[in-house]
Amino acid sequence: MSRSRQPSAPRARPRPGGPPAPRRVAKPAPAEPRLLLFNKPFDVLTQFRGGEGRATLADYIDVPGVYPAGRLDRDSEGLLLLTNDGHLQAKIADPRHKLAKTYWVQVEGEPSDEQLQRLRDGVELNDGPTRPAEVRRLDEPMLWERDPPVRFRKSVPTAWLELVIREGRNRQVRRMTAAVGLPTLRLVRVRIGPWALEGLEPGAWREVPPRL
Repeated sequence: MSRSRQPSAPRARPRPGGPPAPRRVAKPAPAEPRLLLFNKPFDVLTQFRGGEGRATLADYIDVPGVYPAGRLDRDSEGLLLLTNDGHLQAKIADPRHKLAKTYWVQVEGEPSDEQLQRLRDGVELNDGPTRPAEVRRLDEPMLWERDPPVRFRKSVPTAWLELVIREGRNRQVRRMTAAVGLPTLRLVRVRIGPWALEGLEPGAWREVPPRL
């Protein structure tokens, strides 16, 4: 037995002069994820605003919506990643993901095997022990001249190390080398995870696929 379809009640129409019916506002489509590799020069702040006379990222990068994934100290140089994707930023910057960061470090003094082993084992800092690091001696790498140049003491030799860590504490590499008696003179980050500095001059950047 078929059921008869009841007629639907007429829709109420707004009275003339009444408030307009609400309009649906379309949400803008989310921006496509982007990832930039930037070679940060010495004495540039890792921020876009508030430099108070110092150079910032805004002096080099004119890409709306991106922000640093992690930091690099003003007196350090090298690879900095920027993205507009919050999930990618967290994967890069959060120490829980243990993303390897590789530094070339010029230190004052001639490193001994004992000092290198202390770095490999983990160093006791004022905020706790560091995780073990990968360390090896380097021949002097082919790098750009720093501006201003590094100040040397003629009576004290210097050496280069490659240091790989999986943490992100404040000024960690400098504190680690100082703790074993090897003050850092120059610090250049050359790799973060799968991304390398190769081919980028100081102040230059390039865009790569936003994948990790």
